[in-house]
Amino acid sequence: MFRLGVIGYGGRIHGVIHDVLRRIESKIRVVGIVDPNEESTRKRLAECDKQDAVFYKNVDDLVRQAKPDALLIGTRCNLHTPYAIEAARYDLPLFLEKPVAIDMDQALALEHAFENSRCQVVVSFPLRVSPLCELTRQYIARDSIGQPIHVHAVNYVNYGTVYWEQGYRDYAITGGLFLQKATHDLDYISYMMGSPIVRVAAMLTRGKTFGGNKPAGLICSQCDERETCLESPRNRNRSGAGGNGHPDKPCVFSVDSGLPDNPALSANEDCSSALLEFASGAHGVYSQVFFSRRDAAARGAIISGYHGTLSFDWYVDQLRFVRHHAPFTATEKAGQGASHFGGDQELGFDFLAVMQGTRPSRTPIQTGLASVYACLAARESAETGKFVPVRQVGQSS
Repeated sequence: MFRLGVIGYGGRIHGVIHDVLRRIESKIRVVGIVDPNEESTRKRLAECDKQDAVFYKNVDDLVRQAKPDALLIGTRCNLHTPYAIEAARYDLPLFLEKPVAIDMDQALALEHAFENSRCQVVVSFPLRVSPLCELTRQYIARDSIGQPIHVHAVNYVNYGTVYWEQGYRDYAITGGLFLQKATHDLDYISYMMGSPIVRVAAMLTRGKTFGGNKPAGLICSQCDERETCLESPRNRNRSGAGGNGHPDKPCVFSVDSGLPDNPALSANEDCSSALLEFASGAHGVYSQVFFSRRDAAARGAIISGYHGTLSFDWYVDQLRFVRHHAPFTATEKAGQGASHFGGDQELGFDFLAVMQGTRPSRTPIQTGLASVYACLAARESAETGKFVPVRQVGQSS
């Protein structure tokens, strides 16, 4: 039996344990939890865990008394770093949610904590290990397109309202949407290109679609515009736009989601883009858009070399390879419907392998830090209007 200790037992970690790990290995039990909301957590626990799970006040008590085989951190984003620093003291496998840090002070402290740690980390980067990304990387590794020279990546998010109507609206906790969302994408882009990102120039637009001057705390059921508002549950259902259909959902146009005429960096952006320079000399561009709906969803990349072009989109789970110097184009289709495009299952296999000692993590702490440093550079560039160099993991201060 594998004994798990969980720090921050939210919906995401519950899904990782119940829907991913247990589908691979049934002999998994949650034996210790650090979470201040015990009542809510107990309702979320699977029946097989309710008997054995003990709540502890801190990580040290959990490790010493519950004696888990591994730890998982699923707290809110601003707490990932402090708890990961604590976990670095123990020789236990760690599943760590992204982003691993939300500012430079946290990132530097986290890197320092793991410099001499034996704690092996699986960072929650399902896109990097998804079958479609792995297939693309295999094409590149076989020199099918030659040296990758340019990448054009996009993320048109068709559920983007969650970043204005749920806890993600709290910028102080998430650090913004480069760290909250692009951390996945900059990681897989760097992996596919086979080179770290060394310089970034970025722009963002905020307050053009979401955020506004509606009263703080406003919910749809109390709003006199719910019949005409495009974001009301009724009208979302009619348009098929999805999102939170509960009548008491928070207003995406309230001051809680940011004021459009306030230049202070305290609100999520409607869209943002980053120009990326790689150590190899290649470059590329990444854009994320959060007001897209329905079939506008797209997430993937076009990678170009002298000999060919590769393109893929996770929403259609398809890869296309065009040879530049021969009259052939190939298309490969992947299965659909898996969580995070099949990446969550791969992370589950990786975490179990690390616990069993059979192979190392494909998403170690260094990948989490490299992505955070690139995202922080993008955020700084968007704030200052300047090119910003990206700190590299292991770089002297």
